[in-house]
Amino acid sequence: MAAAMGSPWLRIRLLPEVPPRLLRPHLRRTLSVRASASASASPDGAGGPVRVRFAPSPTGNLHVGGARTALFNYLFARSKGGKFVLRIEDTDLERSTKKSEEAVLSDLAWLGLDWDEGPDVGGEFGPYRQSERNSMYKQYAEKLMESGAVYQCFCSSEELEQMKETAKQMQLPPVYMGKWGTASDAEIQQELEKGTPYTYRFRVPKEGSLKINDLIRGEVSWNLDTLGDFVIMRSNGQPVYNFCVTVDDATMRISHVIRAEEHLPNTLRQALIYKALGFPMPSFAHVSLILAPDRSKLSKRHGATSVGQYKEMGYLPQAMVNYLALLGWGDGTENEFFTIDDLVEKFTINRVNKSGAVFDAVKLKWMNGQHLRSFPPDVLIKSFEDRWKDTGILQESESGFAKEAAELLKDGIDLITDADAALSNLLSYPLHATLSSDEAKSVVQDKLSEVASGLISAYDSGELCQALAEGRDGWQKWVKIFGKSLKRKGKSLFMPLRVLLTGKLHGPDMGGTVVLIHKAGTCGAVTQQSGFVNLDERFRILKEVEWESLVQEQESPAETAVPASR
Repeated sequence: MAAAMGSPWLRIRLLPEVPPRLLRPHLRRTLSVRASASASASPDGAGGPVRVRFAPSPTGNLHVGGARTALFNYLFARSKGGKFVLRIEDTDLERSTKKSEEAVLSDLAWLGLDWDEGPDVGGEFGPYRQSERNSMYKQYAEKLMESGAVYQCFCSSEELEQMKETAKQMQLPPVYMGKWGTASDAEIQQELEKGTPYTYRFRVPKEGSLKINDLIRGEVSWNLDTLGDFVIMRSNGQPVYNFCVTVDDATMRISHVIRAEEHLPNTLRQALIYKALGFPMPSFAHVSLILAPDRSKLSKRHGATSVGQYKEMGYLPQAMVNYLALLGWGDGTENEFFTIDDLVEKFTINRVNKSGAVFDAVKLKWMNGQHLRSFPPDVLIKSFEDRWKDTGILQESESGFAKEAAELLKDGIDLITDADAALSNLLSYPLHATLSSDEAKSVVQDKLSEVASGLISAYDSGELCQALAEGRDGWQKWVKIFGKSLKRKGKSLFMPLRVLLTGKLHGPDMGGTVVLIHKAGTCGAVTQQSGFVNLDERFRILKEVEWESLVQEQESPAETAVPASR
């Protein structure tokens, strides 16, 4: 019997509940499910060609959750030598826009998730926009009408609301009570003659259960008596989401439906439609939601959530793909760094976790830095140089300044957009703010004025500049001699020098920093708007520091002013 009904996916025993009546007996059949259904499709795609789809709705930006779903579909298809299909679900005519569709396609392309079939590349199973497939939906709706799986429902909105209220009072699920499912042809004809609007409702078996073997979540089952007859076509002729999706997936020969867990409840309706149309059933895999740090559903209130936002913030597509893959999946090792080719090679659906994954923006930024620094040196340097020129910090120069700056700063830069602040910070000289900070107290009180005096003498004599002109080797020779003259070494030497020469307590390699500052003042690569303070200006500022007053201020505890009594 099961084989005769179409797909081996559903093993269902059918029993007539209502006898045929009058003119249109095919509309009178109601089915009762006496056995459960189970999935038999192979999870690894061995049962036939693997065809998966990503079907975004063009009503907004591509959310990181949607991007991860697209990625898992892409990786599954590529790892099995299958096809990755892009379908646009634009049946929400009021909210769907061409601009949103273009943005979604752009973001997917930026991530490197190239599709084999879709609205822009075509394919043998198109069209690939739901709004262009209405004639197909109507064709299959009529097929269901002819088979008796669907009937016309003339209930008004008020009647439907009353049914919900009645069910609530009886403590029953708010399901459709089946008023028009058993109506006579005369009653139906009367409403048609009056021009009463009607929907198409699917007849749901009143007994039994339906079970699937989800490739991620395991066995999932539903009791059919909790569903009620549901609408597949609205009174305005527009098809309902679950009907469109089923027809699309079936006619596009989708073998595996990998989607977000919020679609899991839709599977029951879709499975019944598959069965009624005689379509083979795909395997289902429902991916967990992406959660915010507070374990609520990730939303705009938690910050950036769309792929486009992260692109604008300077994130790399390689890092986004790597991080999204790790949200609920791993290869079983401690490795966290993957290229997209690595992911294709290692991805398996049975390693996708069914529990929610927390989106950690800090880790994403760290991972972006890892990918950034994995670039070939010449590519990384060019990326930084282009950025610095675009933002007006540097101008054209053959001095090699950008190369030296990139090599010095790269370890502290996780985003290309951070390169601006990193170089601007290096070029600045906030000496007074640093000296008056609490963190600088120990440095100031360790006879910083003596180091300043010696440093000023070395600069005025030309000794320091001569050493810096020789690069890092010249700096290292000079600083060794300078330290001996002050009987200082290690932290007691380099912390004071860092503060006095850079105006900061922290930063990249000291020697490289000072050599680069010297070069910035001589090579002509740095623009006036960069905020650069050259060595001449730094030493002018340094000479004006009143060390005695500074030390006294730091040694005296802050006094709280108390108003005098009157």
